[in-house]
Amino acid sequence: MLLRKIGIDLGTANTLVFVPKKGIVVNEPSVVAVTMDDNRVLAVGNEAKEMIGRTPDLITAYRPLKDGVIADYRVTEAMLRYFINKVSPRIKFTNPDVLVSIPAGVTSTERRAVVEATIKAGAKNSYIIKEPVLAAIGAGIPINSASGNMIIDIGGGTSEVAIISLGGIVSAHSARVGGNKIDAAIAQYIKRRHGLAIGERTAEEVKIEIGSALPQVKEEYVEVRGRDLMGGLPKTIRISTNEVTEAIQDELHEIINAAKKVLQETPPELAADVMDKGMILSGGGALLRNLDKLITKVTGVPCYPADDPLLCVAKGTGIALENLDIYKRTILLK
Repeated sequence: MLLRKIGIDLGTANTLVFVPKKGIVVNEPSVVAVTMDDNRVLAVGNEAKEMIGRTPDLITAYRPLKDGVIADYRVTEAMLRYFINKVSPRIKFTNPDVLVSIPAGVTSTERRAVVEATIKAGAKNSYIIKEPVLAAIGAGIPINSASGNMIIDIGGGTSEVAIISLGGIVSAHSARVGGNKIDAAIAQYIKRRHGLAIGERTAEEVKIEIGSALPQVKEEYVEVRGRDLMGGLPKTIRISTNEVTEAIQDELHEIINAAKKVLQETPPELAADVMDKGMILSGGGALLRNLDKLITKVTGVPCYPADDPLLCVAKGTGIALENLDIYKRTILLK
C-alpha cells in the first residue's frame, strides 16, 4: 500500500512516526551515530542510542536536535530520511506528504530548516504545526471551541505552555528545559554530593525508577553504578527518592514559571475557563511522579496528566493529517 501521508513528532529525545489507519508505527530515540573521519551516518534510533557513552574515538553518537530545534542540519536530514524510508519505501513519483511538529517558540529560520530537511529527506510536501496545538489535539481537547484550554507539553529539550482557543494559540511560552536538563541535574547532583560520575542514560534510569516532583515520606532507593572521582575506580552507591527531588527542583520551577507567565498574559475570560477545566500535562515529562500535584500546589490551578502523555503529539499529527482540510486553515504553517 502506498503511503500518502506521514505524521512525525520530531522530538529532542524521541521521534515518533504516525501513519493514518495504522497509528504509531515508529517510536525511537532521536540519536544518530556518525564516523568522525568521513562524517558517515552509521546508525539511527535504537541502535545509535545503545552506542551513547560507549563509542571509540572514531565514532560519535549524539542527538542532532537541541532544545527542540535542529542543531545539526545534515544529520537531522539523514535521521528524517531513515524514519520516512522505514515506513514508506521510496517509489518514484509517490513521495508522501509529511507533517512535522515544531516547538511554539521557534524562529522563522529554525522553521524553514525543518521544512527543508523534511523535503530533502524525501517528502513531497512538508507541513509544520506547533507542538502545543498537536499535543492538545492528541489529548482530546476540543481546540476549535470558543473556550480556553491550557496545555503543558514537557518534552526532552523544551517545555511548551499554551492557551488554545478557537483553533489557535492565544498565549504561549516555550522554556528550553525538559527531560534532558532534568537528567543532567541528577547527574550533577550525584557528582557533587557523592563524588560519582555517571552517564546521561544512568541519570535517566534513576529519574524513571524513583524520581518524584514532591518529597516522599516513604522513600524508595536505587543502586547507581559509576566512576568514583577520587579513586577513579568503578563504585556503587544508593540514591533515595528525596535526593532526586532535591536535585531537580530548579528545573521543575523553570517549567512552572513558564506556566505562570502564560497565565499572567491570559485574557480574564480564558483564565476563568482554565480555572474551571484545569491544565493538561503531556509529553514524557508528565510521567514524573507527583508533577501534576506540584504544579497545582504552586499555581493554585488544577492540573491533570493526559492519557498516554508520551503519545499526545504523535496522535495529534495523525488526527491533523486525517482532517487536513479542517486544520489547514487554522494552524498549518507552510
